[in-house]
Amino acid sequence: MSFLFKPWHLLLLIATGAAHGDHHRAIEYLMAENRVLKKKLGKKRILLTDDDRRVLAVKGKLLGRRLLERIATIVTPDTIMRWHRELIAEKWDHSAKRKSTGRPAVAKEIEELVLRFAKENPAWGYDRIQGALANLGHEISDATVGNLLKANGIEPAPVRNKTTTWTTFIKAHWDVLAAIDFTTVEVWTKGGLVTFYLLFVMELKTRTVHFAGCTPNPDEAWMTQVARNLTNFEDGFLNGKKYVLMDRDAKFSEAFREIIETQGTECVRLPPRSPNLNAHIERYMRSIKEECLSRMIFFGEQALRNATIEYLQHYHTERNHQGLKNKIIQPDAGAGASAGTIECRERLGGLLRYYYRKAA
Repeated sequence: MSFLFKPWHLLLLIATGAAHGDHHRAIEYLMAENRVLKKKLGKKRILLTDDDRRVLAVKGKLLGRRLLERIATIVTPDTIMRWHRELIAEKWDHSAKRKSTGRPAVAKEIEELVLRFAKENPAWGYDRIQGALANLGHEISDATVGNLLKANGIEPAPVRNKTTTWTTFIKAHWDVLAAIDFTTVEVWTKGGLVTFYLLFVMELKTRTVHFAGCTPNPDEAWMTQVARNLTNFEDGFLNGKKYVLMDRDAKFSEAFREIIETQGTECVRLPPRSPNLNAHIERYMRSIKEECLSRMIFFGEQALRNATIEYLQHYHTERNHQGLKNKIIQPDAGAGASAGTIECRERLGGLLRYYYRKAA
């Protein structure tokens, strides 16, 4: 089944390149494009408005001088940095506080709300932000909103809306998003030391993890059976999920993806070398290895399965998760109790411990 390219896939590719240093080709293209445009203009000077200077100053400061020297073509890095210093000087220019005639300055609280709304909602235009402020009891014009955004180097909504981040995409699909990935463990068997592949699937919103299975040979037959189990109409873990994130590991074959997609879950294949785009399940892999798998020696497949199941019980019902405001995914009825004797529940011979209060 061919992969259907969608607009947000392009945004994903751009975000990945920026995160991992693979964006040099885009930079080289933009630099070449700028050189062509400058050549077409000839010696004619490019006139910039104050708003243009503010936008370039804000963006340029984030890049830093070294990168600016590579990509800046309209003006020199020194000029961009000078504009940024002038913006800072304007911020600390308190002459506006002197008594003067004319319209009073916009309150700092209102300005901060305008900037917050614009940054958190890329699709909101001046009128939408004006309406949101009115809901909070602040009456200002849409022109004032526009002036505040321009003064802080923030583009209008049509431009901001084209720069949707990967984080924004993740949050927008939080309820219907899952992730899948492998990790490996060395196991002693009758035939010697064998590499076992463990496959896990995570529901991102709740951090709930499903152990899809383990095998020393994750061939296509094994993977297609896993796909059928995950999409089983009765209890498949991917039921109700619209997207599942996966890397480009060959084990996630076309046949595997086709079974999943025929059941209504789209397989989102991430660009190469982009673990940060699947950070939640990558963090789980780190946890299970550091807290369990890397601290044990396994003799046989069954020992590995037992340890994995025990860890998942601990992970779901006893372990606090910083990503969930330090809460437990599936706490028992007595969690958080302030009265009763303190007891300790041990798993894997004391490798995993959970402290709780036993009801009197």
